[in-house]
Amino acid sequence: MNKEPMTVRGHELLQKELKKLKGTDRPAVIRAIAEARAHGDLKENAEYHAAKDQQGFIEGRIKELEGKLSHVQVIDVTEIDAGGKVIFGSTVKLLDDDTEREITYKIVGQDEADIKTGLISYTSPIARALISKSEGDAVEFKAPDGEKSFEVIAVSYD
Repeated sequence: MNKEPMTVRGHELLQKELKKLKGTDRPAVIRAIAEARAHGDLKENAEYHAAKDQQGFIEGRIKELEGKLSHVQVIDVTEIDAGGKVIFGSTVKLLDDDTEREITYKIVGQDEADIKTGLISYTSPIARALISKSEGDAVEFKAPDGEKSFEVIAVSYD
């Protein structure tokens, strides 16, 4: 199976979530199940069923995170000499040719992407168009709502 690229920050966030699930959430739900069992009849015990549902969710999420973490390649962009080019993990400031608005995106792994916070997946059309571009370059790509064109204003690696 291919390794999935991920930024250092994304890797740390997944590890932090996994640690919380295993160290805090899992023990809490186990206590809740034990407490609900102590109340007697399990067939009509809503607390017990809710705790079991929560336990299923937690265990599923733990498995999912462990699977993702076992298949990632952490890329620290601060250790790469990209020569001013846009690469995975770089932050790119763009000027939208149509609206004259400035937009900033950081190119990240698929599990980290969140367009609302400016984190775009390296597999997105705009990221694919940006890769290997430099400051001053024009970028054109097909977006779901039509052709878009931008100018790369700045590239940083933080």
